[in-house]
Amino acid sequence: MTSRPIYLDHQATTPLDPRVLDEMLPYLTTEYGNPNSAHAYGRAAAKAVATARRQVADLVGAKNPVEVVFTSGATEANHLAIVGGALAKRPYGGHIVTTAIEHKAVLAAVQRLVDHHGYTSTRVAVDEHGRVHPGDIAAALTPNTVLVSVMHANNEIGTLQQIAVISQLTAPRGILLHTDAAQSAGYGLFDADELGVDLASLSAHKLYGPKGIGALYVRSGTLLTAQQTGGGQERGLRAGTLNVPAIVGLGAAAHLITSDTAPSPTQIRALRDRLQDRLLDALPGATVNGHPSRRIPGSLSLTLPDTEAADVLDHLPDIAAATGSACNTGTGEPSHVLTAIGLTRTQARRTLRLGIGRTTTAAEVERAAALIAQATARHRPPRSSAARGSAARAPAGSLTVSKSPAGPTYLTYRSDVLPRLPQQEGLGAGHRFCRGDHHVPESRRPVPSARRSTRTPGSSRPRSSSTTP
Repeated sequence: MTSRPIYLDHQATTPLDPRVLDEMLPYLTTEYGNPNSAHAYGRAAAKAVATARRQVADLVGAKNPVEVVFTSGATEANHLAIVGGALAKRPYGGHIVTTAIEHKAVLAAVQRLVDHHGYTSTRVAVDEHGRVHPGDIAAALTPNTVLVSVMHANNEIGTLQQIAVISQLTAPRGILLHTDAAQSAGYGLFDADELGVDLASLSAHKLYGPKGIGALYVRSGTLLTAQQTGGGQERGLRAGTLNVPAIVGLGAAAHLITSDTAPSPTQIRALRDRLQDRLLDALPGATVNGHPSRRIPGSLSLTLPDTEAADVLDHLPDIAAATGSACNTGTGEPSHVLTAIGLTRTQARRTLRLGIGRTTTAAEVERAAALIAQATARHRPPRSSAARGSAARAPAGSLTVSKSPAGPTYLTYRSDVLPRLPQQEGLGAGHRFCRGDHHVPESRRPVPSARRSTRTPGSSRPRSSSTTP
């Protein structure tokens, strides 16, 4: 019997923990009641939902289980938080601040407000480690800002953001703070009260639970406009019959983390560091993306020196890994996260995303490192080709003009840092850029010729970008 590939894609999804499945099975078979029903079957289901809600509340540091709203996953939770939170604050014409490396679900929710509710948005740039600087968030705030959304941990490079510091900027101004915590909650790194967030999104399949279920933490007193209406479930915030088996699974997965029965993040980090060290030793010129220390334990983003990552993976049937976010698969475009941290399009296409998890063994790490090194060596092009490829990059700090298929013109500042195709990342008509808190509409910006930046690595940070209808 052929052995299964070594699984190194835990950022995309995690395997269902057998203990979680055991908790779910009765609600897939004999305990099939609707939790809204008044009879014994319904009461049993309602009790299971209440237990799971308390378990998730414990995981995220909620003071009251009622602050947990069950959704179909983090994508729905992001939309309910961003669109629902913003519209409850201001039905039309508000302002949203987010970052250049957010998950596409967040960027799409922001764009929905821009396209349909007269909102403007500012997308703040990050540094070379993928960290947004709180001072840049502060500079982007305006009197019309109603919500800031900054992910806790990035799904591609693993960098953790300074959410607690950002909350000290938003709370005194009455601005809602949302964070996508899908990647960090599984390590027990997230505490809503300590971080000071108003809204936080979770997904069960990122923390060894089932797919198709997630939750939104909603701090008491935070108002939301429901995005899915009907029967009034979840305090009227999310209509639809509750998915009891999946909710039980999410609760069980959360309980494994808070009860310390899951492998510690320290063990996972040690395996990640071993894989990283082996690959850096075997592949001179390879570089690691993300913050050196402020990174989730299982995340390893590695840029190969002169080989397309997709070519390497195509010849690695014994390894299950990725070149970037699973949500980008099939688009043919480089990751907007990688270009936002300063990688060229060529470098982004040379990047592997490797994810260590609870079930990864030391033997698998050693074998994976050897196989990746061998495959990379086989596909390394002649030196002359590599040199030509590495030289083909946009001048840092240039200002260029591009048009979307629909016609709007875009000014793209720092083409090696911000996404090359803004329209693909959800930006609508009327793209504009800002420097600090000074917003310059496109119609009023001169278009200078491209100029080469004199910025040295680490000397300054890329600019922020904004969109307006």
